[in-house]
Amino acid sequence: MRVKPGGSLWRPATSLVVGLMLASVNAPSSLAQKSYGPGVSDTEIKIGQTMPYSGPASSYGTLGRASAAYYRMVNEQGGINGRRITFISLDDGYSPPKTVEQARRLVEQEGVLAIFGSLGTPTNIAIQRYLNEHKVPQLFAWSGAARFRDPQNYPWSMGGDLSFIHETAAFAAFVLKTVPNAKIAVLYQNDDYGRDHLAGLRQGLGADATRMIVKLATYESTDATIDSQVIELSASGADVLLTIAIPKFTAQAIRKIYEIGWKPMHFIAYPAASIPTTLQPAGLEKSVGVISAEFIKQPGDPAWANDPEMMEYLAFMKKYDADADPNDKLAVLGYYQAAAVVQLLKECGDDLTRENLMHHATHLQQFHAPMLLPGITLTTTPSDYAAIKQMRLQRFDGRQWVPIGGVVGE
Repeated sequence: MRVKPGGSLWRPATSLVVGLMLASVNAPSSLAQKSYGPGVSDTEIKIGQTMPYSGPASSYGTLGRASAAYYRMVNEQGGINGRRITFISLDDGYSPPKTVEQARRLVEQEGVLAIFGSLGTPTNIAIQRYLNEHKVPQLFAWSGAARFRDPQNYPWSMGGDLSFIHETAAFAAFVLKTVPNAKIAVLYQNDDYGRDHLAGLRQGLGADATRMIVKLATYESTDATIDSQVIELSASGADVLLTIAIPKFTAQAIRKIYEIGWKPMHFIAYPAASIPTTLQPAGLEKSVGVISAEFIKQPGDPAWANDPEMMEYLAFMKKYDADADPNDKLAVLGYYQAAAVVQLLKECGDDLTRENLMHHATHLQQFHAPMLLPGITLTTTPSDYAAIKQMRLQRFDGRQWVPIGGVVGE
């Protein structure tokens, strides 16, 4: 372990911890009424996360590092009402049993106030029941699965990104409009990540789903390759392919499609729509024409060249996360989410309990976090945990993502 400049601790491939001592200038008044939950004091707010810094989804580690960098910046600027953020991000290797182990450590040993921004559908599912039973907020989880938008059964869990069902319903609407007689093949991860997307596709196609979906194939996140599945799907005669996979397997699919000369209209799920982590490894020339969805601004897009939020983001990356690729959407997502977390904690004031945190998280009204596309905001109610339902479709041109129309969704 080594200490990085500024005092934060970095443990490669095992954990990421951020916590700087603050100046007292912004300390809250001792006369104010205060109420604290676990991990909170007059000088500290301790929050946790699990992240795959190793394993098949290790490219997503960029998210955790970008968030940690944002919290370092906030601490340098005085923290949240004088309290430093201690951010403990532990490696789970994208392995659900390891996620359970790390979540228990965060709750029972580290005593965090809440879990923010853990990555992965199978991994978040593995700890969902435990966190709900212990009434620990599981907020802004990086999963678009429906069960993180289910307050009746899981009132302490909330996703922070685009709903998978809404995403693939938008893909379906595009297909119906542009190629109404399409034959659709689907490659999907064999868990709720894949199944929720498939449900959204069927929902979006409606009565045409049975006619249009001609072939399905699954893979496991522990598989070595998905080449055989791609060949099987291409033999179906499909002219549209939906790939619901993490970056490693999405890149494999793009390469294999190119190698065998198959030319379907190819949709990829937005969690894998990163140029550096998916399209570059696949080959930029092989990725031309791929379609995905997005709800954040893309660095490198000329439309945002003079955008104040983009300029602020790029300056942040240069100062606080210089080793990362600022054009990687995963870095943008980590930045966006950390900003949302900070604003949420600020709104709690001196009532930093788990109950009050959930109250504010479930009463977001057109909440704008930096780097969201214009017209997209976070809105929640106690009965609606789907914070983001809108997106913009985009197509890769070999160099960058090009928007297809405007914002769609509810």
